[in-house]
Amino acid sequence: MRYYDQQVLPRIINHLCAMPALLALRERVCTDLTGEVVEIGFGSGLNVPYYPAGVRRVAAIEPAELGWKLAAGRVAASSVPVERSGLDGQLLPFVDDSFDAALSTWTLCTIPDPAAALCEVRRVLRPGGTLHFLEHGLAPDEPVRRWQRRLDPWEMRLAGGCRFTMPVRESLTSAGFAITEIEVFYQPGVPKFTGAYSLGKAQPP
Repeated sequence: MRYYDQQVLPRIINHLCAMPALLALRERVCTDLTGEVVEIGFGSGLNVPYYPAGVRRVAAIEPAELGWKLAAGRVAASSVPVERSGLDGQLLPFVDDSFDAALSTWTLCTIPDPAAALCEVRRVLRPGGTLHFLEHGLAPDEPVRRWQRRLDPWEMRLAGGCRFTMPVRESLTSAGFAITEIEVFYQPGVPKFTGAYSLGKAQPP
């Protein structure tokens, strides 16, 4: 892994993804999380302050060592136990039916095989469990999509493999999830090609 990906990019993400508008969205997506939760793409723990009181513990999946170090203060201040439990969302180290809920925020766009990650999440969710997701991806409007396709090679190089063209809804349904809630919108104040978001919940059938 390049020095940039190991030592620079996690700091950039920790800063940019802590903007007030994004923290408000993190709070929304964490609403109603309960029980035992697996969070893929834990990053620097920016969701930790928004875990509801009903969460008993969180198993954090995060490959970046620096991301985990940057999360240390948030984890220490949390009333919810958080344990780093794996490095790869495509291969979760848990038995079937282990968790009541899963959480993914701006993660699927960077996973090399998001279909494998979603199948793993579905596998480890207990019957009735819910995936809470907040992702950026393929825009709802074709003119914006054209820009996303043009800029994807640059985005992937500069942002650790992140893709603007992640088809969120289609990826969830193809992995066997039933979407129970979804809101697709553009983040105000940023270019549409980077701020096309999908926020919602999905469950295995």
